[in-house]
Amino acid sequence: MITNYDQIEEFFKEINQIIEKKINLYVIGGAVLLRRDLKGGTKDIDLVVDSKAEFMEFQKALEKLDFKPQIPGKEYEHMNLNQIFQKEDFRIDVFYKEVCGKFSLTEDMKQRAEIIQDLENLRVSHCSNEDILLFKTMTERDGDLDDCISIAVPGIDWKIILKELQNQIKQSKQDVWITWVGERLDLLEDKGLEIPIMNEFDSLRNKYFEDLEKKQSQN
Repeated sequence: MITNYDQIEEFFKEINQIIEKKINLYVIGGAVLLRRDLKGGTKDIDLVVDSKAEFMEFQKALEKLDFKPQIPGKEYEHMNLNQIFQKEDFRIDVFYKEVCGKFSLTEDMKQRAEIIQDLENLRVSHCSNEDILLFKTMTERDGDLDDCISIAVPGIDWKIILKELQNQIKQSKQDVWITWVGERLDLLEDKGLEIPIMNEFDSLRNKYFEDLEKKQSQN
């Protein structure tokens, strides 16, 4: 368990000293919440890279620092995780471009991200709280629903989440994400979280099921 963001900052500085090509890393998980005082610690650092070349360069750097690849567990089966690397208390979850199948790091997400470290060879950006919550509705990992509540309670822009979900569906042409996110939002409501976009979301979900029923009746 990592309980001090300074440890993560030092880790990125080490990576910067090893890599030879510029890498842009987008942090999407608990490490961001740790730095924003929304979480007391994190078991892993979730990162997205935007190109295959960056992924390979980052992987080489981790191997030079004696990180060992691990086999993803069942809780990652929906996540399209490219690799897990482990070294003592540090576990790095690396995604190449997409998280959860066709759920991608979009240009809007990049623009909302906050640059935390801009080093010679490495730029580290933290995704917005809204985008992190949306990513966390895609997982089955222990604690992710509690993280969603921690993110939402201080206040977030739910309209951004709704717009980004619609953007993702349009881009990937996979509106099945409505059902998956819907199940997680339902669970969050059961836990007492007020979600002001639920009426709009339910309309999207109902339309998905109506369209699905029409397709099935035509076959």
